[in-house]
Amino acid sequence: MSETATILLVEDDPQIRELVAATLEGEGYTIIEAGTAAQGAVEAGACKPDLLILDLGLPDRNGINFIRDYRIWSAVPILVLSARSQEISKVTALDAGADDYLTKPFGVSELLARVRALLRRNPSEREQLEPIIEFGECRIDCVHRAVTRAGEPLHLTDIQYRLLILLASNPGRVLTHRQLLLQIWGSHAVENNQYLRIYVGHLRQKIERIPAQPRHIITEIGVGYRFEP
Repeated sequence: MSETATILLVEDDPQIRELVAATLEGEGYTIIEAGTAAQGAVEAGACKPDLLILDLGLPDRNGINFIRDYRIWSAVPILVLSARSQEISKVTALDAGADDYLTKPFGVSELLARVRALLRRNPSEREQLEPIIEFGECRIDCVHRAVTRAGEPLHLTDIQYRLLILLASNPGRVLTHRQLLLQIWGSHAVENNQYLRIYVGHLRQKIERIPAQPRHIITEIGVGYRFEP
């Protein structure tokens, strides 16, 4: 990977952000900085980085949910920097879509080695989709987490939004109950199909013209759901 790679650094601690940015810039990388999840999402959509370095303890949003949402529309490698050293924190981040996990405090040499390793990936493995999804009368802005229908804002809960974007980013593909439950709620909920049916029903009420005869979220009986744009 060329040393002109662009790295997005999302870290709320100014001292750590300054240290990491200076270290990476010293190696020739272009660094884009963000101090919140909201700013990070905007920068990710605008600059299309080659690598995302992310702190989990952001002031405005859970870093794990940030990873899950970002992973839906981008395959860009994610390196987590976190003070959380417990094994469960690492497993949760990796299951959510992170590619590597480095615990604070960390050594500069190890940070650079992990960055180089992630940037060695084939460019096709770092693809980023256009962060806008449109279907029927609906439009999803993945960067700003905004959904409209016929130009009017749709007020979705966090789980409804994540469920919609997961389905809509996989058009024509059957997503099983287990896949959806794992991605949205985590491994503790993978057997609770009834829970999923309730949320799908609520989501249909908001995006379908005739919820009882859905055009977009199609039930595959006994298997899961398929999204048709």
